[in-house]
Amino acid sequence: MSALTGWRRWLAALALGATATAALPPLHLLPLLVVAFSGLVWLIDGCARRRAAVAAGWWFGFGHFVAGLYWFGHALLTDPERFAWMVAPVIIGISALLAVFPTLAALAARLASPGVGRGLALALAWTAAEWLRGALLTGFPWNLVGTAWTESDAMIQSTAVAGTLGLGLDTVAVAALPATLITTAGPARWTPTLLGAALLAAMWGGGALRLGAADTTTVDGVLLRLVQPNVAQHHKWQPERREALFRRHLDLTASAGFEQVTHVIWPETAAPFFLANEPARRRVMASVTPAGGALITGAIRTTPEPATPRRLWNSLHAINSQGEVIATYDKAHLVPFGEYVPFRDILTIAKLTYGAVDFSAGPGPRTLRVPGLPAFSPLICYEAIFPRSVVDAADRPGFLLNITNDAWFGVSSGPYQHFAGARLRAVEQGLPLVRVANTGISAVIDGHGRVTARLGLGQGGVLDAALPRALGRPTVYAGWGDWWLLVACLAGGLALVRHAGRNQ
Repeated sequence: MSALTGWRRWLAALALGATATAALPPLHLLPLLVVAFSGLVWLIDGCARRRAAVAAGWWFGFGHFVAGLYWFGHALLTDPERFAWMVAPVIIGISALLAVFPTLAALAARLASPGVGRGLALALAWTAAEWLRGALLTGFPWNLVGTAWTESDAMIQSTAVAGTLGLGLDTVAVAALPATLITTAGPARWTPTLLGAALLAAMWGGGALRLGAADTTTVDGVLLRLVQPNVAQHHKWQPERREALFRRHLDLTASAGFEQVTHVIWPETAAPFFLANEPARRRVMASVTPAGGALITGAIRTTPEPATPRRLWNSLHAINSQGEVIATYDKAHLVPFGEYVPFRDILTIAKLTYGAVDFSAGPGPRTLRVPGLPAFSPLICYEAIFPRSVVDAADRPGFLLNITNDAWFGVSSGPYQHFAGARLRAVEQGLPLVRVANTGISAVIDGHGRVTARLGLGQGGVLDAALPRALGRPTVYAGWGDWWLLVACLAGGLALVRHAGRNQ
């Protein structure tokens, strides 16, 4: 691997990056992380010049993101007449841009000494690069390496302390250390790999102990009905279908067992009307709203007529049994080119979502209160993948509510990746998470990340579930976030580089 040159080296890096993606949801082929990151270490070992390390890191990242984000094509093909031509350019272009972050990690790893130091440097730099990816250019912390462990309730418990980035740091380090089995001579070459295996065993054991002592109680007097209509995206905004789709939501809500339900939740943009401006529609919804409870739904909000200029918000409304809007939240973290076009004065292209008007951003994390429920933090669509932006720290909620429309992703890895990212927010914050998706996956998750109820991808129906209680106190991560981890990455990286300099 180290001796490869030219196109063979770049092809190997491309393949290794794609291999790493297979360890993420929905496949969770975790041993392939060892193949991918140990292979990347060997490629870096063979880089005599910095530009060779840059190329190895970029091709690795490009393969990783193309394999992980191919589902972007599904979103574009919901309106093929306008956007089909963009499928290849968008997937290639976004993957090429995101590949810059693994490039930085590979370049930093080359500064460390070969062997254990290089594997650890790669893990530290990869973690710092994931943090940057989640912060720069509005951020896109999708498919963090730590999400590979969402198949194991025990393994994800460490995110309550170190967050998903911390879990990813351990994962990359353990996956890269077996590279020394070949590059180091003598019996000592087994030591790094055995220590890595011991770390994983300790993390699993600690997580299992934490789960063994976990509270499994639920909130008294609350029974949620999650409505998953399973509406295809290309049908959602067709004028001739709106009444039928609205009726589908109403019929599902009023189906068998409704008498026991205290609160109803519909997904993102479930009601294809401007509900805040349409009292007649709200009165219809009131007929399927439990007395003393609420119906919570996603809907588009607009400025009242004849106000100009017209503005739109991707919103969540809570409606009571009298048809009144008692709480509203406007999505704050909008999807570039999906919900708005950056630099609109320069770029005249159309946004992906329905309509010609760009969405406006809301003010940020908020805590809402409706009768009969603990206070909750609303998260619309991919707002749930941003670890440090899911709660208002000054007004901590009792649970997280994520409504989304994953019909954009089709039947692909996208919904599973989205679900895994949202699920880790529950463990990090120690708060239950209720997720309602148009086409799935809808679920109720407790504060330890365990799925207590679930309705799978592509299924239509309702899911009735109790609401788990929040943990008694905030987690370490909820208080400290990622800052201490970033300081540790910087300090560890500098120490490894200094050590390498002494040995030269």
